[in-house]
Amino acid sequence: MKPIGLFYGSTSGMTEKAAQKIKSAFGRHKVDLYNVKDVSQEALQQYDNLIFGTSAWGIGEMQDDWERWIFKVETLDFSGKKVALFGLGDQIKYPESFVDGLGTLYCRLPDKSVVIGEWPLEGYQYYFSLAEKNGKFVGLVLDENNQPDKTDERIKNWVLQLKKEFV
Repeated sequence: MKPIGLFYGSTSGMTEKAAQKIKSAFGRHKVDLYNVKDVSQEALQQYDNLIFGTSAWGIGEMQDDWERWIFKVETLDFSGKKVALFGLGDQIKYPESFVDGLGTLYCRLPDKSVVIGEWPLEGYQYYFSLAEKNGKFVGLVLDENNQPDKTDERIKNWVLQLKKEFV
């Protein structure tokens, strides 16, 4: 498998912690972590396999560093690339905008055909999510506030899926 660039934005540290767990779950495969507040667009261009992670803030907004950095993604040529997405949210406090930051990140991608790593809706309780497309989430969904006990298993299963979908 080709090296993976994992780009995340984290305000409270939960998304960073999830990114580190995802990297760990890949085992011996090369995964380089980048906090979007500290990285240039050139870092994106060196990877064919990308993972983007964000949390949702307020009523479904993307994490602040992603809001400032997304334009670098919007101008990237995604030819030959695959992109997996993950997002964190709070399904109890924000059931009407659950993981909308993930959905917004997906919407801002210029080429959605490169997105891999869809995730099932089962196991979550919410009313609406911008991250839901065609009966699935556009990527891995984690709720560290209400389901932290499910995070490790979800990451493990998602990474196993990505190992088959990344080339």
